Amino acid sequence: MNFDELFGHLGQHTVDGLSKGAIYALVALGYTLVYGVLKLINFAHSEVFMVGTFAVLGTWTALGATSNPSVGMMILFLLAGLVAGAVASGATAVGVELIAYRRLRRMNAPPLIFLITAIGLSLVLSEAFGLWQGRLIKGMPTIVEREILFTIGNTEVTNTQLLTIVSALVMMVLLDVFINRTRYGRGVRAVAQNPDTAALMGVNKDRVILLIFLLGGLLAGAAALLYNVRYGNTRFNVGFLLGLKAFTAAVLGGIGNLRGALLGGLLLGVVEVYAATLTQSNWEDVAAFTVLVVVLLFRPTGLLGESLGRARA
Repeated sequence: MNFDELFGHLGQHTVDGLSKGAIYALVALGYTLVYGVLKLINFAHSEVFMVGTFAVLGTWTALGATSNPSVGMMILFLLAGLVAGAVASGATAVGVELIAYRRLRRMNAPPLIFLITAIGLSLVLSEAFGLWQGRLIKGMPTIVEREILFTIGNTEVTNTQLLTIVSALVMMVLLDVFINRTRYGRGVRAVAQNPDTAALMGVNKDRVILLIFLLGGLLAGAAALLYNVRYGNTRFNVGFLLGLKAFTAAVLGGIGNLRGALLGGLLLGVVEVYAATLTQSNWEDVAAFTVLVVVLLFRPTGLLGESLGRARA
């Protein structure tokens, strides 16, 4: 147990963990939106994220992106990647809802059928991209060269870390404002609280459900861009472990709670980096799920625990 390394560079490890957890948080928001409204665990959401990573890669390839571009080209590649990832992931999420879940809802299928369908869709999408893109890791150009922006004590904050953390916080704030301050957000909260009463009040349930899948997909596409910037590669099954971590983050913060998903993602990222530093091994996954179990033993509803349907009216 390397406590000297952990506490000697605690600030650095914390910043690393926050930048890692920010990606978890964005993907976790998709899980928590769907669960908050439908009480459905959409395991296919991890592949929605995976589609976004390939869309970003394909866009950069089509634009002829190379490593270390000029500032102007870097901004162009980032914006193009963001649009491509968000559109591809959003379209995939909407397609999953229209093709699979909507029909099951109309047939009044039991919850277990939804769960099995979600797992099946996840495998189908993953293997389809495995056949199409191959099963090896796909590298991509370094669009944002890692540079130290400023130093606080012995903690160095890089441009990629700041980009990831700030982007996640901004998108979380925008989503929170949308859900709590807009007419469409009021409809989302109404359906989450009581879908039958919401329907009597003129809220179109199908449109609301389509909206939450779209929002979750757009956030997953943004997370895909940040993942590509941070790690510089993707793979057909890249969404499996990351999706599992994101779902863990959603449960940790309080499944169905938007702010809880952000908190859970950031906390999970920090815990993983701390654990990897202490053990200098791959025990970070064990630490992440151990923290989840411990928290749920004392807080079964997660750290915040407030459901989307009980958000402020």
